[in-house]
Amino acid sequence: QVQLVESGGGSVQPGGSLRLSCAVSGKIYNIVAVGWYRQVPGQERDFLGARTSGGGTNYAASVRNRFTIYIDQAEKTASLRMSNLRPEDTADYFCDVGVRKKPGRPSEDVWGQGIQVTVTS
Repeated sequence: QVQLVESGGGSVQPGGSLRLSCAVSGKIYNIVAVGWYRQVPGQERDFLGARTSGGGTNYAASVRNRFTIYIDQAEKTASLRMSNLRPEDTADYFCDVGVRKKPGRPSEDVWGQGIQVTVTS
């Protein structure tokens, strides 16, 4: 069974940086794409950005030029690098990793459980 092992997160001061990671546990052929989202309790889950294995990226305007998504195929890990963090970036962050278990098979989405990020002075 394919699962995600999440790391990173925590508390940081405004202007600081954090790196969140979702490592794939289980046998896969490759990571096809990854999307990152965040959610404040009581509000909808917001799209932050996505990256494909081919290198294509798409970011929400609120995080463009501050957040960067990476895929490490060798380590089977998807990461979100966040810089110049603001108090309004405080939320639970979720990764959605599209994995292909075998060549030629369709990809499957695997979601993380959520990583808490707090930006406060």
